[in-house]
Amino acid sequence: MQALFDPGDYPDLLVGLERPDDAAVWRLDAQRALVVTTDFFTPVVDDPYPYGKIAAANSLSDIYAMGGHPFLALNVAALPPDLPAEYSGEILRGGAEKCLEAGVVVAGGHTIQDKEPKFGLVALGFVQPGALLTKAGAHVGDALVLTKPLGFGVTTTALKQQRANREDIAEVTGWMEILNRQAARIAVEMGLRGATDITGYSLLGHGLEMAEASQVGFRIEYSRLPFVSCANRYADMWTFPGGAADNQQFYGRKVQFEAGLDEKIQMLLFDPQTSGGLLLAVPGEKLDEFMNRAEESGQPAWVIGQVVAGEGIQVVR
Repeated sequence: MQALFDPGDYPDLLVGLERPDDAAVWRLDAQRALVVTTDFFTPVVDDPYPYGKIAAANSLSDIYAMGGHPFLALNVAALPPDLPAEYSGEILRGGAEKCLEAGVVVAGGHTIQDKEPKFGLVALGFVQPGALLTKAGAHVGDALVLTKPLGFGVTTTALKQQRANREDIAEVTGWMEILNRQAARIAVEMGLRGATDITGYSLLGHGLEMAEASQVGFRIEYSRLPFVSCANRYADMWTFPGGAADNQQFYGRKVQFEAGLDEKIQMLLFDPQTSGGLLLAVPGEKLDEFMNRAEESGQPAWVIGQVVAGEGIQVVR
């Protein structure tokens, strides 16, 4: 089928038609480009206030994953007509407070009725065209650095099944509410080029997209991966969301697991994340400085593997 749009006809569209990435980017002039994205989803926690904060942080994450600075947002909401007004208000309050923390103005939005609540943002940001972070920016020899732990999906699904305890939900909620602003700032200041954020397609799904866009392979060391404290317990209970099986089916054919990494371990790496961290490709000569700056600023960061020649992802013990 003939494409409706020829990328060559839009030279100012820097990201958006040719390769999948975390947001669209339109060049305004030599110094500025506009980053545009949208995201929304159903509740991952029971409390409407943190749900609003998590949804906003997740929506803004795509701006940070491109190296941008968000400045403007619109609410996108679908709310049941019988949802108490105070619940709707708490969702919107949570989103507004997270945007305020990010320095983002919420300038309206759109709401419709639906059977199940859904909330998120249309978000806009600015980025310097020469400082873009993209999925195509990883190079052989780069270290792979992750900025939030894994295990959000398996834990929030345990909550939906009424099998999670309050302390575990508090831990995961705390991580999901964190903006990826600080990690992105360090990455841009250090001149990094390769990044994506880890959300619904899991570490392996988003990692594979990044590897393919960069025409490289990824080697991930399971022993170096960070997890929330309860992830293995809920994995033993097999409270994986349906998206984990979808990710395994779609991306699994391009992932090689070393012998001894059982199905539970594999599913933890296919586990969908909500408002996960950034996956950054850090050149070897910049790795120590990046990790030092992250530590000094209080930004968590874990080296989880390396960019290698080849294709696909290898997961070793």
